[in-house]
Parts: sequence; C-alpha cells; structure tokens
Amino acid sequence: MSFTLPSRSPSGPRRRSLLASAAGAGTALLTGCSASDSSSETTKEAPSAADRARARAARDSEGLAERYAAVLAAHPALASALTPLRAEVVRHAEAFGGGKRASAAPSASASSASSSPAASASAPAESVPAREEDALAELASAERALADRRTKALEELPGELARLLASVAAAGAVHVFLLTEGGK
Repeated sequence: MSFTLPSRSPSGPRRRSLLASAAGAGTALLTGCSASDSSSETTKEAPSAADRARARAARDSEGLAERYAAVLAAHPALASALTPLRAEVVRHAEAFGGGKRASAAPSASASSASSSPAASASAPAESVPAREEDALAELASAERALADRRTKALEELPGELARLLASVAAAGAVHVFLLTEGGK
C-alpha cells in the first residue's frame, strides 16, 4: 500500500506563515519588554545583587583579618598558629575583590586599628581577651558565625559566586576546627 499526498493544499494558514507570525510577535514582545522600565531594572538588579554580595563577602573577610591582626598584636605567642589562618582570610578577601584593608601586615593593621574608625569598630585591640584561650575562642566564634552566614546566602547567588562563597565558608569551618580542636 502506498501513501499519497493530497493534491490540494490544506485550508488555513501554512506552517511558514505561522512561524513568521510567531517570530514577528516574539520580536515585538521582546522589543516591548526591553523598552519597559521594570524589565530593565530586573536585568540591572541581578548583576548588582551579585556585586553587592561579593562586596559584602570582601568586607566580612577584611573585618575578620583585622580581628586576627588584633589578636596577633595582643598575643604574639599565637603567631605561628594564627598567621597562616589570617593569610587565608586575606586571600579570601582578595578573591572577592577586596583585601586592601586586610592585606596590611598584622602589626601595622593592629596599630592602625586604634586610629581608623572603621577598623576600630570591627576589632579594636582593647577588646581582645587577655587570655589566649579566650582570644582563640572569640576568633573561632567569629569564623563560625561568618561561615554560617555565607552558607545561608548561597541560595540567592549565581553559580560561580555561590561556588566561591561555599568554598570560603568551608575554609572558615576548617579554621573553626583548627582554632578549637587543632591544638589539642
């Protein structure tokens, strides 16, 4: 049995004309949407939200590096344990596009903490506990809180930034372990 096509064309619009109409309508819709204010705001908000999250992560890492610097200034005997951790925190700030405040040497950063209002608000040398154990516990608490905040923020971030933030949060969790259990 052979199949033959009907000799006359089917009634109604042809496929090409439907596709052309759909393409024209789609272009009109896209043009209309791109001209609207609400769509352009949404487009602009996505990158700016990521930029804000990146800047916040950089500031958080810079503040944490300043805390490490203050503890190092108050407890120089902890330098062998804290200097590598602080260096990692500085690299985290740099990975997020910051690090200018955090990259100063620990002694310079601790001495500037009392003169700079922003630095003194985040980690003044006077607020470092007198006992080394208490200072380490305070650093561990700061690392834990920051790692928790970063983990919660992951859902709202685009892929690459979320992966970076997850990696830095995991490093913070390791720092907590090293500060609390690592020396035992």
